[in-house]
Amino acid sequence: MQKKRIGIFSGSFNPIHCGHLILANYICEFTELDEIWFVISPRNPLKERGSLLEEATRLEMVRLALEEFECMMASDIEFKMPRPSYTIHTLTKLERENPDKEFTLIIGADNWTQFHRWKDSEQLITRFPIFIYPRLGEPVVIPERLHASVRLLSAPIMEISSTFIRESIREGKNMRAFLPPKVYDFILQKRIYS
Repeated sequence: MQKKRIGIFSGSFNPIHCGHLILANYICEFTELDEIWFVISPRNPLKERGSLLEEATRLEMVRLALEEFECMMASDIEFKMPRPSYTIHTLTKLERENPDKEFTLIIGADNWTQFHRWKDSEQLITRFPIFIYPRLGEPVVIPERLHASVRLLSAPIMEISSTFIRESIREGKNMRAFLPPKVYDFILQKRIYS
């Protein structure tokens, strides 16, 4: 029996927005992956600490955002792992706990340009397929030796940033079009970011 193919889309999702959903929806419908798992990161080792919202709140927003999508789910696997969490450890744990599934890493072109800085990047490349989604102004070069395992997707370019959304909400702007309705209502109700 063929293993179920799962795309791992990691991020802080602070907050999850329509750009994330459009991208995941595209990958579900236009690639061979069966599902996308949104892995909420407690803290990205390559990002600054600071305005990161409490992880349970970010998980709740992701769950609310994904309620309407059968092929997408939220994962809190990194909440129970040592900090900082590294992708290689997350994927290894997922693989061990789900022997009936095959995992593909989904990253942005901006992450691909600094992939050599990731922990055990060579091991990641040899053990897991990688899908790269395009970002504006980020050229993607995939060495020929990696063409079998690393692929650039022709996904829509989504230039919506969580930082922009947080700052705009703080300034009292209406950001309803940028966020899934239940997530926006949750943010307003809980006075998040304001």
